[in-house]
Amino acid sequence: MNFAKPVMALTFTLLMIGGPAVAQPADDPAQWSNRLHAALRLRPDQEQAWRSFQQASTPDAQEDARRQAAFERMGQMRSPQRMDLSIQMMRSDLQDMERRGDALKTFYGALSPDQQAVFDRETMRGPQ
Repeated sequence: MNFAKPVMALTFTLLMIGGPAVAQPADDPAQWSNRLHAALRLRPDQEQAWRSFQQASTPDAQEDARRQAAFERMGQMRSPQRMDLSIQMMRSDLQDMERRGDALKTFYGALSPDQQAVFDRETMRGPQ
């Protein structure tokens, strides 16, 4: 079963930004991102920080393909090999989460206190 990726994604979502799955389950990530961008009312000098944050938050298609291939290989592996591969994937997920966290912190630091309050509110809304 391919459950590790969704679990890590949910963990990141809840811990870091509350992402699209939590904030607006019916929306696609682009719609959620556009609404957040509009709600923040960014100044021109903040747009580069926004773009960097967005780039870091965008899933990597190549990494997704590698992960899917690893899950498919697990069926032919012995239990210790599956465990080793799972640990390796979790370490990779942690590195990705740390990279995204760094980008979030950098972006958040570029926001005014009022914008930070909007960001906090908008990224922690529950399902509606």
